[in-house]
Amino acid sequence: MNPRNPTTRCTKTWKEVKRVLVPGGIACVNIGDATRTKDGVFHLYPNHSRVIESFEQLGLVTLPYVLWKKPTTKPRYKGKGAFLGSGFLPPNAYVTLDMEYILIFRKGNLRSFEPKDPKRYRSKFTKKERDEWFSQVWTVTGARQTHGGLERRVGAFPDEIPRRLIRMFSIEGDLVLDPFLGSGTSLKAAMDLNRRFVGYEKLEDFSRIIRERMGQESGRVLFQKQSVVEQISSALTV
Repeated sequence: MNPRNPTTRCTKTWKEVKRVLVPGGIACVNIGDATRTKDGVFHLYPNHSRVIESFEQLGLVTLPYVLWKKPTTKPRYKGKGAFLGSGFLPPNAYVTLDMEYILIFRKGNLRSFEPKDPKRYRSKFTKKERDEWFSQVWTVTGARQTHGGLERRVGAFPDEIPRRLIRMFSIEGDLVLDPFLGSGTSLKAAMDLNRRFVGYEKLEDFSRIIRERMGQESGRVLFQKQSVVEQISSALTV
């Protein structure tokens, strides 16, 4: 994703996300800001604000976001842990980006349910879960891909992130969509939580990794080559 314009290649995806969301459905986007030096000038690219702008242009409601602080993320310079800028001397150092955003959007008004909906009540969280998950700052150890050259081609995140979001914003039996499937972290979390799932990924190499991740459960996953629209539409008719 281009740090200067992360919405360029994602606009069609966001439109499709809006189309398939149920009224009151929730979309979550994990994204970090970026820094670059171009022609000797330092630049901060606020990717999160551009994603918010894109979703609001589509008419979705922006909800309070989560700041995900990764304890293992350290500033690095030439392969070594270091703060960038002038080190211990003011004023030329700058703050290290060690957090990512989990942006949260809703399609329209609150989702409605039948009174005492059994699936909804089976999906409730404990007080401890509610207090921790609905706090704005999450401290969850980051993850790293271990499958050779693929580790730089996908944004890796730990199982805990999709697990929390799926618990927070869906109920048992709901359909979860991940338009950037990668190695299948969200797929595994959704299946473990008794949700249906659709995901798509351009890199075919990930199908092998997903099968390895799922183990014996991989037999429940149907791998198909089809367009995004066909994939989502067919799943919604199940």
